[in-house]
Amino acid sequence: MTVSVTRLKLRSPRFLLPFIVYALRSARQAKRSSGSVATEVTRDRHGAFWTRSVWTDQASMRGFMMAGVHRTAMPKLLDWCDEASLVHWEQDHATLPEWDTAHRRLVSEGRPSKVRHPSPAHESLEFPPPDRR
Repeated sequence: MTVSVTRLKLRSPRFLLPFIVYALRSARQAKRSSGSVATEVTRDRHGAFWTRSVWTDQASMRGFMMAGVHRTAMPKLLDWCDEASLVHWEQDHATLPEWDTAHRRLVSEGRPSKVRHPSPAHESLEFPPPDRR
């Protein structure tokens, strides 16, 4: 199984509405995609949006990433986000990782995605775990 974790932080509230529209459509696309095992999205108290998903294999995950509404949304994130990062790993089971595990792996093994207006935390991957209270 392939696990994918992403974290996105918008640089301005003016991008929130279009971001939410694309995020909801992308989540629906992920759940319906071939090879999708589980997908979950959350927004934390710090204003960051997190996804965690499990796929049967890396090819299925990449097929989702490069198709449909997700592919259309990705270029927009270059301008909308000041922080964006991702991590992928392989595991033997189909269970979504806990959010603390997702954070730990993202910080220790992840990489920043390209954004045009990076915050200081963007390259360093120094950000708090998702606080969902």
